[in-house]
Amino acid sequence: MEPEKERTGRTPKKGRKRRRLPNKLVGASEVMRDRWDLEERQQPEAKKACLSTILLSDTREITHGQLCELLKYAVLGKSSVPKPSWCQLFHQNHLNNVVVVILQGMSQLHFYRFYLEFGLLRKAFRHKFCLPPPSSDFLADIIGLQKKQIIGDLPKGMEGSLPSSSSEVSINLQNDPIVKKYGSKKVSLTRCLLTKEEMKTYHFPLQGFPDCENFVPIKCCGSITNNSPLFGLDCEMCLTSKGRELTRISLVAEGGCCVMDELVKPDNKIVDYLTSFSGITKKILNPVTTKLKDVQRQLKALLPPNAVLVGHSLDLDLRALKIAELNLEALASHQELEAAGLEPRNTAEVVQQLNTSVLECLDSVGQKLLFLTREADATEISSSKNCQTIKCLSNKEVLEQARVEVPLFTFSIVQFSLEPFPPNLSEEMSKRMKIKWMEMSTVYAGPFSKNCNLRALNRLFESFGPVLSVTLTLESHQPHLCIQYEVLEGAQLAIESLDGSLVEGTCIKVQRPVTELTLDCDILVNELEQDSENRGTIYLSGVSETFKEHLLQQSSLFLGLEALILPKDLKNGKQKNYCFLRFKTFGSAHRALGILTGKNWKLKGRHALTPRHLHSWLRGLPPESRPPGLRVIPPPSEQEAVQMLNLDHPKIAAWRWGRKIGKLYHSLCSGTLCLILLPGTESTHGSLSGLGLMGIKDEEESNILN
Repeated sequence: MEPEKERTGRTPKKGRKRRRLPNKLVGASEVMRDRWDLEERQQPEAKKACLSTILLSDTREITHGQLCELLKYAVLGKSSVPKPSWCQLFHQNHLNNVVVVILQGMSQLHFYRFYLEFGLLRKAFRHKFCLPPPSSDFLADIIGLQKKQIIGDLPKGMEGSLPSSSSEVSINLQNDPIVKKYGSKKVSLTRCLLTKEEMKTYHFPLQGFPDCENFVPIKCCGSITNNSPLFGLDCEMCLTSKGRELTRISLVAEGGCCVMDELVKPDNKIVDYLTSFSGITKKILNPVTTKLKDVQRQLKALLPPNAVLVGHSLDLDLRALKIAELNLEALASHQELEAAGLEPRNTAEVVQQLNTSVLECLDSVGQKLLFLTREADATEISSSKNCQTIKCLSNKEVLEQARVEVPLFTFSIVQFSLEPFPPNLSEEMSKRMKIKWMEMSTVYAGPFSKNCNLRALNRLFESFGPVLSVTLTLESHQPHLCIQYEVLEGAQLAIESLDGSLVEGTCIKVQRPVTELTLDCDILVNELEQDSENRGTIYLSGVSETFKEHLLQQSSLFLGLEALILPKDLKNGKQKNYCFLRFKTFGSAHRALGILTGKNWKLKGRHALTPRHLHSWLRGLPPESRPPGLRVIPPPSEQEAVQMLNLDHPKIAAWRWGRKIGKLYHSLCSGTLCLILLPGTESTHGSLSGLGLMGIKDEEESNILN
């Protein structure tokens, strides 16, 4: 043990025994940390509403309908409407307000092109997600204002198009197979159901059949009675390299209410769109991201246990959906249930909940919706009796009114309208974004000796992350390597670990290419690390296939772990050699990083820099093959605008709007669920996907402090 003088700066007094410290002594910081952790566990915290997007484990888009799910649940809670399928809202009854801010004309491209200008948005909102390009009425979609048409309430132009009982048209139905089987008198619902033998005869997909091995079983355990709900199903298909595949599904409940209408992107290459039968074209399917598995998941959530499907050629539709075992046959226990006097579950309320709008939810609890917008942008929601609409002359007036009125309402929608990018500028900015991220993920390393071991160098740089390409550069006096990484974290980790180090006896420099797009790279990397979504997330490289099992066995070491994200190769489905771990707080993430990069785990890692949704969005941008280092000159109009500090330039506009949203956010009360929606844009040159940011005010502020 070292002398006390050296440790304290004082000499111990004679005749005074020193108290021996226990052998298991740890650092004071660790003692305090353990004490804080113990106190946190012992002291019960007051319940607060909080959000989690752990369910959003992949990078798919969140549909407008799924946004509506969350908004309705925020108003009514689990006792009245289903929980949202893509995120979790805990302690909903402790929410004080719901505020939705819509920035019409902005897209995800705006946010990441001018990322540094949106200071508050990137720091205050931990949860971000992609949105599909906007529909004709974005606002109506997210609050569930569907155009409902009830059977019997047909437009005047269609009157007389259906034969009535008094019609003089004489139709001979005696030879109709349905009349032959069931007769001409009214029969019960259960009498019309197919038997299992009939389903076998007509090749319906049934679980256990050889040709249905990969089908998803949907077991409807409810008892079928004459009061069971009917759902009309219709599917459209196309021809792909693997045969017929689903391109559209429509599901209609009794009364004519459409509960599902989704376009679906096939997994395989389309050979024939069958447009003459389906109406589906290449242009219609291009922006679609919904896959068959998404539709199967939605059907499981939508259909009640005792649902009965009705349709034409249902066997083909179910095969396209790859679904087996639905209620298409009469159950033998039906008569026993009737004899016992048991009533089936009434599912009318379930169907009604699925088609309820946010306005109707608010009305059921005696509340009104506040809608603030410019007078020129008022929509059909403005005429609703349960909506308090304030029309303003300008965006500035909308902001001023919002800061006064929003705290007075339970649910508010604030809509700003901005000029979208001109199509040619959007296309140019998309290309520049792709190039910027490619150059940020590329490093040059060297110099190396002319007889260097290239295989060993490849292994060294691959240890920091997945490598897309390694190129030997001979333009300089001594060889250099150009390494392009798949993820930004890999490139940054290589720079931090190897720059200035000795490799094969030579001191090397590791740096990014210097172009006008990477001049502010260090600032951008630092701000990305401070992004609220990344602060609790760490990146690890060198993980094996058994990493997940090992992590679960040692889970007691990683308090606060929320999610493990293991990316897979899109071609072969194999697990990649890197992953992301998400924790509740920055402190938990930092402690875990120290453990996982220590001698026992031998992994390489750092704090994350890129949100999950960003990878898929970057892959969707127009491909660019520009080699790193070439200079890109911006369009003259943009260059001149920057030099003149034109207030209409998109960069200046982004900075101004970031500050305006900040003022509105700070005026909100604690416990407010706030969503910032950039809906995306549509143009003849193509569509730009949107971006959503959400958080609960006091929760987000506590995360920043942590």
